[in-house]
Amino acid sequence: MTPEYEAVQTVASLMALSARTAPKGKGVDTIHIEILIATDLSRLAAAMREYGECNNLGFFIRDAKCVEQSDACVLIGCRGQVTAGINCGGCGYPTCAEMASAVSCAVEGTAPFSGPNCVIRMTDLGIAVGSAAKTASIHNVDNRILYSGGVGALCLGMMEGCSVVYAIPLKASGKNIFFDRT
Repeated sequence: MTPEYEAVQTVASLMALSARTAPKGKGVDTIHIEILIATDLSRLAAAMREYGECNNLGFFIRDAKCVEQSDACVLIGCRGQVTAGINCGGCGYPTCAEMASAVSCAVEGTAPFSGPNCVIRMTDLGIAVGSAAKTASIHNVDNRILYSGGVGALCLGMMEGCSVVYAIPLKASGKNIFFDRT
């Protein structure tokens, strides 16, 4: 292992810390975080590639190559169907109770993410993902926030209980592998 590889593992842990301590609506934490390394990266890349091929989404295949070349990947997901209980209507339903009722009636397997989701929880997820990416950047670790990686993780049954997941693969090398993607 190189010093750079070991540093990336440390930064991945610091990213998890940033996501965990990011502000949460009403102080309720519905964020779930996992760090993938080694063979888990290969499994994630394979799931992304398979999903991309089955759904004719070329960017999944492109992103899978980046995940395979990465030193680590931070998964950040949210239990977005846990309502904030403030009846804001941001989810598209007038009350949190109506959103919760719609969740129980939702059809599984029609989309990669399950919904509806509480807009407050989705905001929490965005802040957590942004905080984690900021931490990687502060420590000069190349990264990219991937929708495709989150979908791949859910396809593998990772991130139990999460309705939405994003992946942030990490790499320390002389050339940013996430920049000139083909």
